[in-house]
Amino acid sequence: MAGGQAIFSALDNARTQSYHFKAIVIAGMGFFTDAYDLFCISAVTKLIARLYYYDPTTGKPGAFPKDIKNAVTGVALFGTLAGQLFFGWLGDKLGRKKVYGITLVTMVGCAIASGLSFGSTAKSVIGTLCFFRFWLGFGIGGDYPLSAVIMSEYANQKTRGAFIAAVFAMQGTGILVAGLVTMTVSKAFLLAYPADPFRVNQVLSTQPQGDFVWRIVLMFGAIPAALTYYWRLKMPETARYTALVQGDQKKAAADMAKVLETNLTVAETSSKLDPKSSYGLLSSEFMKRHGTHLLGTATTWFLLDIAFYSLQLTQNDVYPASGLLHKASSMNAIEETFHLSKAMFLIALGATVPGYWFTVFLIDRIGRFLIQLGGFLMMSICMAILGFHYGKLRGEKCSGNLIRDYCKGNTRLFTILYGLTFFFANFGPNSTTFIVPAEIFPARLRSTCHGISAAAGKAGAIIAAFVFQKYTQDVNNIKKVMLALAVVNMIGFFFTFLVPETKGRSLEEISGEDKDFGDKKVIPNGAERVPESEMV
Repeated sequence: MAGGQAIFSALDNARTQSYHFKAIVIAGMGFFTDAYDLFCISAVTKLIARLYYYDPTTGKPGAFPKDIKNAVTGVALFGTLAGQLFFGWLGDKLGRKKVYGITLVTMVGCAIASGLSFGSTAKSVIGTLCFFRFWLGFGIGGDYPLSAVIMSEYANQKTRGAFIAAVFAMQGTGILVAGLVTMTVSKAFLLAYPADPFRVNQVLSTQPQGDFVWRIVLMFGAIPAALTYYWRLKMPETARYTALVQGDQKKAAADMAKVLETNLTVAETSSKLDPKSSYGLLSSEFMKRHGTHLLGTATTWFLLDIAFYSLQLTQNDVYPASGLLHKASSMNAIEETFHLSKAMFLIALGATVPGYWFTVFLIDRIGRFLIQLGGFLMMSICMAILGFHYGKLRGEKCSGNLIRDYCKGNTRLFTILYGLTFFFANFGPNSTTFIVPAEIFPARLRSTCHGISAAAGKAGAIIAAFVFQKYTQDVNNIKKVMLALAVVNMIGFFFTFLVPETKGRSLEEISGEDKDFGDKKVIPNGAERVPESEMV
């Protein structure tokens, strides 16, 4: 066989083999690190606040001022947004492989530096932490478009959705492990350094050794990423980038022959490229072909992340209302961290992680469109119920109860609804908004457009961190926030109709690249696919 057509046909029809799973692990481990680093901060913010912001005049455990809390939990999102745009663009200019290693080194270095945020004052420690978490987010941002696009371009046509979803499912594993690591570290320190609860001894209830707990938790994120660095360097460039963007069909065939364990030979061709097939991102041709698609992927991701990150970043505020976390005054600082991370772990295990894997197993059977549509709808319903019945589900403020914040509520139903929201986020738009942008755009703009879509999502996450989170710090406003998020999800439901179904089609068919040459299908930079009759 010869030409680009042979290469793409080999990729699309290749049987599922060991290299596909290897690629899932290599790309997925980066995404595991992304999720761990972004969400582990929620498990340790209360501990950091107790250590650095205790005010004896309040008679309460130390707590972050609202703006400081928003900065600590949300600053990485600004870096992520910038990284998605920059590395997404760079992935199309320099190639997926060249940029992939850079993002990993950035994540490893900044994860370690975040845990080494030292200073003589609370302000200097938090300032240093925010600085390194911004750059950590920058590296994480690059991993979004690159991991999705690499897996998309390596995968076969039949199981492409499942493979990309499996990479993204490592986000759930990262969230799960963030809870598990925090539980383990805090439990070890709790056994070594026991202390009275806050109501018994306000000062000694905050163990100084807790300063090591949050640092260890943050630095742990560097380990899995560092372990995959070598394998990322050994990955060949994707054949679609090499053939469609660089125009080197022979190299693409040679690279794929190695990993797919098959023989591919390429005939030399030297035809001119149709000008219409080399349109740029801001061209009228792109807007005509893919403008609506980009609007659909960007808006749905934006709306999804407002809801998803509002839930993720405010877990430590919602858990007391659900009965999963006792009063802060009934625990010492490290004990509170243990129980908070335990609640985070249980929600991830029972609702978050299963949602991702439902997507993996079903996405190539029922399609992206129905999963995203159903996910938005169910999230909206669950949040609307939580909002309208928040007072009854949460219960009333306990008077004289030393353990619980709220009494006489239906905490079991509260927890079920809260968990179902996470389940349908992940068996729904949180997965599909990551998958579809890696499929519907042409190869030379695929990473850029995925980065733009992902950056729109992070803009939504920033709104969640700096707007919605501010309201959730007042329990009386949580009901309003839940109702507002229900409306946001319904808007996402309707914007889903802008995004096409991609199940069962090749990337070239979805992006329209197979039509740019008529019978002689698209090959970039002055080459064309050889007709079947000329193949040898």
